[in-house]
Amino acid sequence: MQALTTRAKQVDRKPMTLAEKIYLPAIFKGMAITFSHIFKKKATISYPEQKRPFSPVFRGLHVLNRDAEGRENCTACGLCAVACPAEAITMEAAERQPGEEHLYREEKYAAKYEINMLRCIFCGLCEEACPKDAIYLSETFAPSNYNRASFIYGKEELVIPHPKENPDAYKKALGNRAKKN
Repeated sequence: MQALTTRAKQVDRKPMTLAEKIYLPAIFKGMAITFSHIFKKKATISYPEQKRPFSPVFRGLHVLNRDAEGRENCTACGLCAVACPAEAITMEAAERQPGEEHLYREEKYAAKYEINMLRCIFCGLCEEACPKDAIYLSETFAPSNYNRASFIYGKEELVIPHPKENPDAYKKALGNRAKKN
């Protein structure tokens, strides 16, 4: 039989000693390793009390952005849905009616905007494709749930809080983006 590599390791076939047969040195060595970990820094954190620092390029849940006056930025152009490789975004456009200028910036807006978070791969291509800076991936990660339907986020869950009606929630939703602007 021909060897696949040129490296050959000889197997030691000498008989085990009495100490090796009763496994006590191996047990003491394992216990020493275990006890040494007691005095080291814990690798885990207590989640609700402590928050793990994320990378500056972390991509979390999607947020539909508003301008400084509280109007929605999304014009339902559909570029985010086209750019999404997982086809997780669906939207329906509608025309702005007279008197709704305080709600929407442009003549068209997204009447229905849904993201299926079970399909989303958090690639950020929707954020890159948006010409109006209407969608971005926040610093919040997706919560766990037992119901599949709760992972389909509608426009109500995605739109950022109003900057004039709720400025604290608006700044919290912006996260580090507020510091960049």
